[in-house]
Amino acid sequence: MSDLPVFAALKGTMSMLGARQKVLARNIANADTPGYAAQDVDEKHFAKALQNSMSGQKKPGGGRLALQVTEPGHMAGRGGASYRGSSLHRIVESPNSETTINGNSVVLEEQVSQVAETRMRYEAAAGLYQKSMGLLRIALSRPGR
Repeated sequence: MSDLPVFAALKGTMSMLGARQKVLARNIANADTPGYAAQDVDEKHFAKALQNSMSGQKKPGGGRLALQVTEPGHMAGRGGASYRGSSLHRIVESPNSETTINGNSVVLEEQVSQVAETRMRYEAAAGLYQKSMGLLRIALSRPGR
């Protein structure tokens, strides 16, 4: 099933949105930390990497996108490189509209708004994934059932 483009795209999108929620939560947790710069997932990089992986284009390191180790305790997948982070999720500094006197660029209202928007996008992708699974089940079921 992961070879079907719709499932690969939805799975990648849901993974990116999950990573974005973690980054936004970290921003909110550091809203009072002096010098902390708000971060976000680079969606342009994600879109390009997802498009390349779905079209089968090779990465500079060779081969298609491999499983990545995102936490130190995880085991590397077959053929996957073992490093922190994901080739689909690049975290970049994304200062909000204002910076406080102590150098913190997190605006809680903007972060909460981004969390809500990310949640809605995740729920939409999950709904599309479920609907696509339902259509696949119908297509694979015996006639008359």
